[in-house]
Amino acid sequence: MGGVVGKGDTPRHSSAATKLEQKMVEAMQQRAQEGTSLRSFNSVIMKFPKIDESLRNCRIIFQQFDEDSNGEIDQLELKHCFQKLDISFTDEEIKDLFEACDIYEHMGMKFNEFIVFLCLVYLLNDPAVSKQKRMGLGNLEPTFETLVDAFVFLDKNKDGYVSKSEVIEAINETSAGERSSGRIGVKRFEEMDWDKNGTVTFKEFLFAFTRWVGLDENEDDDDDDE
Repeated sequence: MGGVVGKGDTPRHSSAATKLEQKMVEAMQQRAQEGTSLRSFNSVIMKFPKIDESLRNCRIIFQQFDEDSNGEIDQLELKHCFQKLDISFTDEEIKDLFEACDIYEHMGMKFNEFIVFLCLVYLLNDPAVSKQKRMGLGNLEPTFETLVDAFVFLDKNKDGYVSKSEVIEAINETSAGERSSGRIGVKRFEEMDWDKNGTVTFKEFLFAFTRWVGLDENEDDDDDDE
C-alpha cells in the first residue's frame, strides 16, 4: 500500500476547501452520534472485496458521464451528472466538491477521484431529503454507508477527524499483544494523512481506501505516461 498522492502532487488548499472540510466534519460528527456496527479494524478489512467489487461497478456510471470519453470528468460534465442524477447542489457547491476531489489538478476527475466525489455527496446529502435511491445509485448506498461506518469506527473521540493515536488504538483492538500492531497503525495513518498535518479527514480516508483496494492503479499508470 502506497501513499495517496504521487510524487510531486500536492493537495489543494483554499478557503473553499476549508469550508467544504468543515461541512464534512460536521456531517461526520452527526453520523457518529448514530454509532457504528464495526468492532475491529479486521472487520473493515474483511469488507474490502465486496466494497472493491461495488466501487468498480461505478465505472459504468463514470463512463456514462465522461461525455468526451477522455478518461476524466470535467466541471461541465459533472454539472450534467448532477442534473441527470437529480442532486440538489448549487453551482458553487459543485465547484468546491470538484476542486476538492481533483487532487492531481488535471482539471478533470479520474475514476478514483469520482468515487471519492460520489461518497462525499452521499455524506453531505441531508438524510431527511436524500435522493440517493432516485439517483440510480441505490446499489452503492450500502457501500458508501460502510465507508462512513469505517471512518466513524476509527474516529474514537467523534470529532470528525482521525488521529494517529486513534488508528493505533483501532489496530491494537484487533491485534492485541502483537508487537507489530503499533508499526502497522503508524503506517496506515501515514498512508491516509497525505497533507501531513497530523489528522485525517473523511476525504483523505477515502483516497487512501481507493488505493488500498487498487482503484487508482490505472490512473497512476496514466500519470507516469504523461
